[in-house]
Amino acid sequence: MVQVAVAQFAPGVDKDENLAAIGKLAGEAAGRGAQVVVFPEFAMFTAPKLDERFADSAEPLDGPFAGGLKDIARRHGVHVIAGMNERLDDRRRISNTLVAAGPGGDFVAEYRKIHLYDAFGYRESALVRPGEIADPQTFTVEGVTFGMQTCYDVRFPEVTRRIVDAGADVLALPAAWVPGPLKEDHWRTLARARAIENTIYVAAAGQCAPMGAGNSMLVDPMGVVTAGLGEAPGVVAGEVSPERVAAVREKNPALALRRFTVAPAE
Repeated sequence: MVQVAVAQFAPGVDKDENLAAIGKLAGEAAGRGAQVVVFPEFAMFTAPKLDERFADSAEPLDGPFAGGLKDIARRHGVHVIAGMNERLDDRRRISNTLVAAGPGGDFVAEYRKIHLYDAFGYRESALVRPGEIADPQTFTVEGVTFGMQTCYDVRFPEVTRRIVDAGADVLALPAAWVPGPLKEDHWRTLARARAIENTIYVAAAGQCAPMGAGNSMLVDPMGVVTAGLGEAPGVVAGEVSPERVAAVREKNPALALRRFTVAPAE
């Protein structure tokens, strides 16, 4: 059994302030016994508009922000998952990247957003390069395996299915879910659906107001929200258990009964 926390806050344009907020929330989560803490997408830097400021502030995975995440994970003895705008060779574009820092002070997994948010009036692809389709990276904490994906990816169920096929018991889902008509309902519905159809836990951490919808949550393999937050900054934790995953899969063997696999589109 592993304690998993979801932490939400409102990242801004000051990277040092954002890192300090992550450190504070990680410390609070660790104090509650959490071993894994999931933070939002673009936790490193967020401006009100997706523009050149994201590219100008981008950093490599050996830069100061990434180093700060490693220090936080080491200091509190937890795994920290957070989103950053990763610098590319083409300085006009970035990768929307998730990193998982382990308590040993190293990155144990990375994920680059595959499906870009070209919807609801936004065009993320104007600035962000989509991640390459590769074997999902996972990491394990006391026998529980974690995988990662980002925000808009949750609208594509095949992304989660590939992560589950790689052995994940828990999906970490950082997001910067933009508020709007029915958007909060979509967020909750999609997070629960990915948990139910894959019989896994979903640890969904979103940015909160003013630019994010909040509503971070931990969902169990039956789709039950076992811990959650509203619109304000904060952290909440809950237990994930491989025994619970096994018990649900015995009742609902959907993964064993399926007749289709997932393959990349041409």
